[in-house]
Amino acid sequence: MNAKRFVRPAIWLLMFVLVAIMVNNFLTGGDDPQEIDTVQARGEIEAGNVESALVTGGEVQRIELTLQDGEEVWAYYVDGQGIELVDQLHEMHESGDLPGGYNVDIPQSNPWVAVLGTVLPLLLLVALIIFFISRMQGAGGRMMQFGKNKAKLASKDAPKTTFADVAGADEAVQDLHEIKDFLQDPAKFQAVGAKIPKGVLLFGPPGTGKTLLARAVAGEAGVPFYSISGSDFVEMFVGVGASRVRDLFKEAKENSPAIVFVDEIDAVGRHRGAGMGGGHDEREQTLNQLLVEMDGFDVKTNVILIAATNRPDILDPALLRPGRFDRQITVSAPDLEGRHRILEVHARGKPLAPDVDLRTVARRTPGFSGADLSNVLNEAALLSARNDSKVITAKFLDEAIDRVVAGPQKSSRLMKDEEKRITAYHEGGHALVAAALHHTDPVHKVTILPRGGALGYTMVLPDEDKYSTTRNEMLDQLAYMMGGRAAEELVFHDPTTGAANDIDKATTLARRMVTQYGMTERLGAIKFGSDSSEPFLGKEMGHQRDYSEEVAGQVDEEVRNLIENAHQEAYDILVRNRDILDTLVLGLLEHETLNKEEVAEIFAGVRMLDDRPPWTGSPRRKPSDFGPVEIPMKISPNGSEASDEHEGDDAGTSEEQPPVDGSTPADETTGS
Repeated sequence: MNAKRFVRPAIWLLMFVLVAIMVNNFLTGGDDPQEIDTVQARGEIEAGNVESALVTGGEVQRIELTLQDGEEVWAYYVDGQGIELVDQLHEMHESGDLPGGYNVDIPQSNPWVAVLGTVLPLLLLVALIIFFISRMQGAGGRMMQFGKNKAKLASKDAPKTTFADVAGADEAVQDLHEIKDFLQDPAKFQAVGAKIPKGVLLFGPPGTGKTLLARAVAGEAGVPFYSISGSDFVEMFVGVGASRVRDLFKEAKENSPAIVFVDEIDAVGRHRGAGMGGGHDEREQTLNQLLVEMDGFDVKTNVILIAATNRPDILDPALLRPGRFDRQITVSAPDLEGRHRILEVHARGKPLAPDVDLRTVARRTPGFSGADLSNVLNEAALLSARNDSKVITAKFLDEAIDRVVAGPQKSSRLMKDEEKRITAYHEGGHALVAAALHHTDPVHKVTILPRGGALGYTMVLPDEDKYSTTRNEMLDQLAYMMGGRAAEELVFHDPTTGAANDIDKATTLARRMVTQYGMTERLGAIKFGSDSSEPFLGKEMGHQRDYSEEVAGQVDEEVRNLIENAHQEAYDILVRNRDILDTLVLGLLEHETLNKEEVAEIFAGVRMLDDRPPWTGSPRRKPSDFGPVEIPMKISPNGSEASDEHEGDDAGTSEEQPPVDGSTPADETTGS
C-alpha cells in the first residue's frame, strides 16, 4: 500500500485540530469578566447587597457575586485580601446572610490535559513549518532537475522491434545493418580502420517508417535506446536545452554502447540566424551544444545518434556536414513490391477472406506510405466489425481505400435528381477524357456518391510505379482535369462551381510546367522564380521573383494557353464521343458506382484523340552551322586509344558517346 496517499490527508487533519484548539482557547478565554478590586467587593458584601456567591479555583481564581438587583460582577482573588473575602463569604453563608446560596467549585485539573494544551499547538506548528520547508525543498529540487533530459529509455521487458517488422525500405535497412553490426562487434570495424558514422539522419515524408527503423536498430542490437523529441530540449529559459543535451549524452556514454534517437530534430536543428527579427537564443544554444557533443564522440565512445525529420531543407548546414551526421538515409514512399510486403506485415493477426489479394490492394494504393497502408487495413477491420463480419473481405478493403483517399461516404446527404445528373456528367467527362487520351492512367472507378467534400470522384491509377513524367503526360493530365468542366458546358451550357478544385489543380500544374519544368517553346528551359526562401518566412514572402514584368506577362500567357488548349482537347473528345458519354451517365445514374471492368466495357468503342505534334523545344542551330567538327578519339575497352572509323558528313550526327570512365549517362528525370 502506498503511504504517500495518506500524507496529505493527515496534514490537513492536523491543521484542522490546531485551528479547533485555537478557536476553543479564544472562545473560553475571550469572555473576560468585569474586573473589580477587592475593596469594591468588600463594600458590596458589607452593605448586604450580595444575593449569592460562587468561588471558583483552578487556572482562574475568582469570586462571582450576584447582587440584589441581579447584576453580576467578578473579582479575582489572590493571597491576602482575597483569602479574607472568601472567609467572610463563608461566615455569611453559615449565618444565612446569603439567601441566594454560596458555592465553592475548585476542579481537580489533569496534568496531562495541561501538558497537551500547551505542547500540542507547538507540535502542530513545528509540523507545519517542516511541511512547508519540505515543499519548498521539493520545488527547489525540481528546479535543479529542470536541466535533466527527458529521454525515455526503452524497457528491456517491452516487445522488441526488429528488421523483420520493417518492410518497403530495403535500402534504409541495409544501411542501418552496419550500425547494428558495429554496436554488437565494434572490433570488426576497428581492425580495418573503419569508423562508424557518428550520426545517422533519416528523412522522408511523414509515415514512411523513420521512427520504426530507429527502434528496429535498437531491437536488433540489444543496446539501451534513448528516445526523445526535438521539442523536449527547448524551454522558455535560455540554457535549459543545452543542459539537457549535456545530460543526455553523459547518460548515454555511461551506458555505452547505446543509441540516442531524436525525433523531429528540425524543432531544435533549424538554420541558425534565419528568419525575421533575429534568431532564437534558446534553440541556437541547444543546437550549439548538440554540435559540440557530436564532435566529442571518439572511436571508443560507441554512442550513435539517430535523428529523424521530414524537413531536411531547413536544418543547419553545420549539422549535416561529415563528422556530425555522416550518413543521411532517405526513407521514401514504398514501391509496389514494398507496399505488398508492408500490407503483409500489417495483415498479421487479421482474418482475411479468400477473395482478398494484397497485391491488388498494393496496386490500388500508389503513393501510400506505410502509415497509410496500416490505416487502410485498420479501417477495413473496423468496417468488418461494424457489419458483424468475422473476416475482412475485398469489399471492406475497397471501401477502406476510398475512405482514406476521399473521406467517409456521406449517405445522409440527399441530392436532387438534377444535381445528381450534373454530377454524373461531370465525373463522366473526367473518365471519358482520360480514356480517350494516349498518356493517362487507366480509369479504376467512377462514382457519384458524395464522399468527403466531393459530390463524386473519378479514380485513375497507374498499373505500375512511375518516377518521372513526360510533357505529353502532363498535357493529358490537364485535359483530364478540364474534362468535368467541358462536359458541363457541352451538355448544360451552364457550368457549375463543381470544377473549382479541378481548375485550381490544372492552373498549378500548368504554372509549374512553365516556370519549373521548361515545357514551353516560347520561354524555353529556364526556371523562373527562386524557391530558396528562409525557413521561418511564409511561402509567399519567401518566394522571390527573379524575372521582369514582361516575362511575368509571358508566363501568364503561356499558362493560359496550356489551360485553354487542354480545355479545347477535352471538349473535342466529348463531342466526338457524346454517345459514349450518355451511356456512361445512364450507368452512373442507375448504379451510382462503376468499377474498372464496367467502365472498360462502356469505353470499348471510344474514339481516341489525335496525336499531338512532336515536341520541338526551343529553336537551335544545326551542328553544321558551327563549322567543322573535330571527331573525338574513342577509348577502346582495353584502355587504348582508337580513331573513329566514321568520318565525313556523318560525324556531326553520330550517336552520343558514353563517358570515358565507361559509365552510362544518368537518366534525366522530372518531378511531377
